Amino acid sequence: MNHKKIAVAILLSLVILSTANAIYAEDRDYSIIDAILDLTVQDNGILSVNESYTYSFDGTFNGVYRDIPLKSGESIEDVNVSVNGAYGDYKISDRNNGQKRITVYLWADEGHTKKIHDQEVTVTYSYSMKNVVTLYNDIGSLQYKLWGENWDCNAEKITANIHLPGNKDNTYYLNPEYYTISDSINGNTIHVETKNIPSGKFYELQVLMPLNDFKDATYAKHVDTDAKEQIMQKQADYKGNVNFWGTVFNTLSVICLLSPLSLIAVYLKYGREPKVNYNGIYERELPTDDSPAVVNALLNRSNIGKPDMKGFEATIMDLIDRKILKMDVVEAEHTSDLILEFDNEKFNELSGSEKSAYSLLETFSADGMLNVSQLSSKLNNEYNGKLFVSKFDEWKEIVEKEEIGEDRISQYFNDTGSSFSMAYSVFGIIIAVILFIVCAFSSHPAATTLLFVSVFIGIFSVALLFIPDDIFGQWTPEGRVYYLKWRNFKKFLSDNSLIKEHPPESIVVWNKYLVYGTALGVADKVYESMKLHEPSVHDDDYYYGDLYRFHSYSGLMMLNSAFNTGVSAANPSSDGGGIGSIGGGSGGGGGGAF
Repeated sequence: MNHKKIAVAILLSLVILSTANAIYAEDRDYSIIDAILDLTVQDNGILSVNESYTYSFDGTFNGVYRDIPLKSGESIEDVNVSVNGAYGDYKISDRNNGQKRITVYLWADEGHTKKIHDQEVTVTYSYSMKNVVTLYNDIGSLQYKLWGENWDCNAEKITANIHLPGNKDNTYYLNPEYYTISDSINGNTIHVETKNIPSGKFYELQVLMPLNDFKDATYAKHVDTDAKEQIMQKQADYKGNVNFWGTVFNTLSVICLLSPLSLIAVYLKYGREPKVNYNGIYERELPTDDSPAVVNALLNRSNIGKPDMKGFEATIMDLIDRKILKMDVVEAEHTSDLILEFDNEKFNELSGSEKSAYSLLETFSADGMLNVSQLSSKLNNEYNGKLFVSKFDEWKEIVEKEEIGEDRISQYFNDTGSSFSMAYSVFGIIIAVILFIVCAFSSHPAATTLLFVSVFIGIFSVALLFIPDDIFGQWTPEGRVYYLKWRNFKKFLSDNSLIKEHPPESIVVWNKYLVYGTALGVADKVYESMKLHEPSVHDDDYYYGDLYRFHSYSGLMMLNSAFNTGVSAANPSSDGGGIGSIGGGSGGGGGGAF
């Protein structure tokens, strides 16, 4: 007999069984579908309590428990538990701070061999409490939580009847009153019905009773002070506070929901584009003599005037086209490396942004050579990534500040509306976070509405950050013509049928198309058109032109991948700690199931 195999089989069986039990144990739930409370205030000060909870169990359970907190001087006696819908036993134990726990064990059969499973069970707790009723010099008071914060499930409905020792001059309060569906007093009995009360919230009754309703109140707490006016004022203040916050939450909800309308006004005033005298369908020639980086920046609708990665890549493509960066392919046994060689003799001929781009690439070169095929792995560490991002930011600033300038941006574009949109986004996100936190810790029903509104405003504000600048901003007439011409040129480059009708005959023009197609984000479409129209090009160096070959060897794709790797490496992710849950306060008691 192979004892090792038997041991492994047993161990595997135990693991499977324990896993199955864990899954089975987690696949269960319960709720309290009905709670009926009957309280009697006796004239000797004793409070008789009869609580009946109907539990709906989904899954298998062992029983339930009820925790009853006791304040200093309070006591509980004559505890009795009855069960309907199952068989049960119970025990009473003392917990911290004098709290009593009643644990009720439930079975589905009289022999106590089967656990309860997928059924409804009603458990009734009966007991008497002493020193819960308080007698002041001018009034008797019962302040009692009909539902405590320490339940681990909701109460779908509570029905309570409170019987008082007298039937005249009784005053009662229910807090928070927004849980109340109906309440009334008939003779000496107060009748209360509630809606669903969430776990972690309380529902409290306070009754003021005439002192002469009590006879020899040995079991009441006696306090030598007048309290009636103070209690009534306290209740009035509490109600006023609830109403105040209800008004605040509702008002904020309305303001937040209406606030996006302000953007309509901004659009109508600053977002509508001016009419211009230009009706071109497409542009075959470069509309202006601006560099690819400048064109990329001025047509960057997400942030007009600021170039992005496509503009940087287009600058490099232009340097390759002008032979300032010379391309070569080094063939190995199983791989081919794409190499860029730097021509320092032509460095002084370059513009400021071109020198910046040239120097950035040179930083990651060796012996005047940049291995494009290995650039991604070189930028895949935090130091090199941050160095790349720093130099890339310098390049963007040179394009924006030196080669375009604030005067030209303002000459082309009015950013008043887009600035308002940005301010709305930032302010909206901050307000949404603050409101969400406040509402998450408030039990007021109006807070629930504002909670959902805050989520909407937060999502809306974040989405607004991605809206192009020229939605709420506005091109000037001159800027509008500039934008339309370059947009139509992009359309020409993107539409192969248009290029087919008017193909350029010079490789010089094709290369310009490829450079500016990179700046406009359509380089791949230009490259595909070039391949389709090779026969119509007669330049001898067409098939071996550096720019064409660079793209055919996926050079642009390699650059894009490497640069994105550098940006990612410069911002390494960090593990964030979770936020722990916050527990409820004392008082009111609670319960659960196990």
